[in-house]
Amino acid sequence: MASQQPIQNQPNQGVEWMSAPQAVTGAPPGLEYLGALDQIIVKQRVELLEMLSGYETQNKYDVKNSMGQQCYFAQEESDCCSRQVCGPNRPYVIHITDNNGQEVMSVRHEFVCCTGCCWCATNSSCGYEVAIEAPVGNIIGYAKQHTSAWKPHIRVLDANRQEMFVLRGPCCWGCQNVYCTDDIEFSVTDQAEDKYLGRMFKRWAGCGRETFTDADTFGVTFPLDMPVPAKALLFGAVFLVDFMYFERAKHSY
Repeated sequence: MASQQPIQNQPNQGVEWMSAPQAVTGAPPGLEYLGALDQIIVKQRVELLEMLSGYETQNKYDVKNSMGQQCYFAQEESDCCSRQVCGPNRPYVIHITDNNGQEVMSVRHEFVCCTGCCWCATNSSCGYEVAIEAPVGNIIGYAKQHTSAWKPHIRVLDANRQEMFVLRGPCCWGCQNVYCTDDIEFSVTDQAEDKYLGRMFKRWAGCGRETFTDADTFGVTFPLDMPVPAKALLFGAVFLVDFMYFERAKHSY
């Protein structure tokens, strides 16, 4: 099980940070940046050791706005052995910090022995789920894999496990991840799937990077006037999508 201790922020040197926002009513402390955004980009850093040897290291991410300005830094905390043996099933915590190194949010995943089968994922003992905390220790919601025939299907829930959003990915995502030279998109809709709200996507990074590393770039769009806690839930769901579908893929082919 991943420990409860936060990991020290390790931002890029010389990075341009987004200007500090004003206070936003209803925003968890430190997440005020999200109030001014309708899109965030989550870019995983390339780890040379992992690229050359296949040794799985702790993931690190730079979180930016559409102008390329950094708003957060994220880093995985997990056990070395579980990273090598358990793959995306491993327990982990994603610590999200601001430009002062203050942890403002976390995404927590417990170990699962299930392989993430899409046909039985809704069962409480199967499928992947993360708890999203903001501030740390205060759960604001969950992102959970749900049953589907073939397409990726994730439901985003509030703290009371009431459904808020539905994410659905493309059919045969595994083949697309390896062979398709295009972005892979997940639609974001309301809980009834009647209203399109945005999209979550993984950018195509080029043949070399797609083949030899799982350092991917993700993004999520949402309405500018969406409440900050709701944006934070979709932000947290990005990491579940990464671990479920794209950490696994590089080790499966």
